[in-house]
Amino acid sequence: MSRRKPNRKHRVGVFTTPIGKPSLIPVSNLMCILTSITDDISIISANEILSLIKKSNISHYSVLSHTTGNSPFFRILNFLFLQIKISYFFLKYNKYVDYWFFFLGGEVYVIPIILSRLLHKPIICILASSVSQFYLFDRYQFVLKSFSTIGYFFADKIILYSSKLIPEWKLGKYSEKIIIAQRHFLDFTTFTITTPYKDRYPLIGYIGRLSGEKGVLHFTEALPAILNRHKDLRCLIGGDGQLKDSIESSLHDNDISIRVDLPGWISHDELPHYLNQLRLLIIPSYTEGLPNIMLEAMACGTPVLATPVGAIPDVLIDGDTGFIMENNSPECITKNVIRALNSPDLFVIAEKGRRYVEKNFSFENALVIWKNVLEKI
Repeated sequence: MSRRKPNRKHRVGVFTTPIGKPSLIPVSNLMCILTSITDDISIISANEILSLIKKSNISHYSVLSHTTGNSPFFRILNFLFLQIKISYFFLKYNKYVDYWFFFLGGEVYVIPIILSRLLHKPIICILASSVSQFYLFDRYQFVLKSFSTIGYFFADKIILYSSKLIPEWKLGKYSEKIIIAQRHFLDFTTFTITTPYKDRYPLIGYIGRLSGEKGVLHFTEALPAILNRHKDLRCLIGGDGQLKDSIESSLHDNDISIRVDLPGWISHDELPHYLNQLRLLIIPSYTEGLPNIMLEAMACGTPVLATPVGAIPDVLIDGDTGFIMENNSPECITKNVIRALNSPDLFVIAEKGRRYVEKNFSFENALVIWKNVLEKI
């Protein structure tokens, strides 16, 4: 993968919220792009970024540790202390940074945002999801949504993956600030077909975070009807999260545990192997930006069935490059999984999807997009 470095003039700072394993690839992709087109990068994030720092040309970094706390009082107090700590690092790196990117929920950290404004540093919010929908099952949803509104107000630019997200995430009043740019790219030597589609066993699956906003529990509730219709079909649910026990209980209560594999968290290195086993990947999310797992599955020749949220409809054209389901109710999931598996064009759709991502999600394409972004800041 070529990473030629042009003449560069930009010194950037990147702040992400304390991240877990699912967020490593989005951050890694952004770092790969920015290190190729900027002079200097400073990053503030969690312990997991250490694995990225070893691979990227990052000049300055600070590692955050954060515990939410068990009670509302300590959760609020810890969140406040975390923002004060982040603000200290913003001051520390002030002379090395021309502008700050706030990524993966960074838009709710209002103290660092206001500090950046006082330091006359442009603020760019990269939105990977809708705060109100991402925290749909969080008791503090209203507070976090209010914080994000403050963040959008002070932001100089807001980067979205698709223009479709403007009405969906109710961002119309910020339209003059919005730049459309995706930071997704794939290594097609890794994400490629290793098991031809026609040689795969009848296996469908979900791979991702086991949390409410992903709709995975609805998928689990749809499985009895799906497996009853296809007697030879098995299912894979890969991932970890707070719904793990609920999913296991649902499978046990419906007496289908024997036909569902739960490998737990799947590392990014193992992902191509698992994706090359599937005949269909299901993404039943309430909210998405542009999910990496969708693109990675398509690159492996695996067709995808997903809800029409975020930038997904920009990539999945129903019956052409993939399948779209109207919503994520168990009944709708059941109907559309059966529709997809029974499609006579399933292999053709998988191949069209693979060609689409190879054409549109190369590293070189991402560099061109982000060079244009930097020129607009």
